[in-house]
Amino acid sequence: VQLQASGGGLVQAGDSLRLSCAASTHTFGGYAMGWFRQAPGKEREFVAAISWSGGSTHYADSVKGRFTTSRDNAKNTVYLQMNSLKPEDTAVYYCAADRSWGLGSSVSYEYDAWGQGTLVTVSS
Repeated sequence: VQLQASGGGLVQAGDSLRLSCAASTHTFGGYAMGWFRQAPGKEREFVAAISWSGGSTHYADSVKGRFTTSRDNAKNTVYLQMNSLKPEDTAVYYCAADRSWGLGSSVSYEYDAWGQGTLVTVSS
């Protein structure tokens, strides 16, 4: 599967952005999806994950209550709605796909495919 992330940009603190990740596969419904981010000089970290059905989601503590992930299996797309953005949310955001029909992992090595990343910059 190939993944294409989009929707990043430059915003101010408190603003919102919605990231999208489109998958090129006919079996998208069988993939759990994850979002990770990597800030300059830091390691990649888990942000959010959604199960193959969309019925289960979980989030990093740092974004819980502000970010929401969802998916549209008919459009082969997963979304990350980011509200109340903070400067510390500045990072390259990556989507990832796990073909295990799982709930979505917070562990990066459990994912089989990665998108190219989209940059989110939040100014104070």
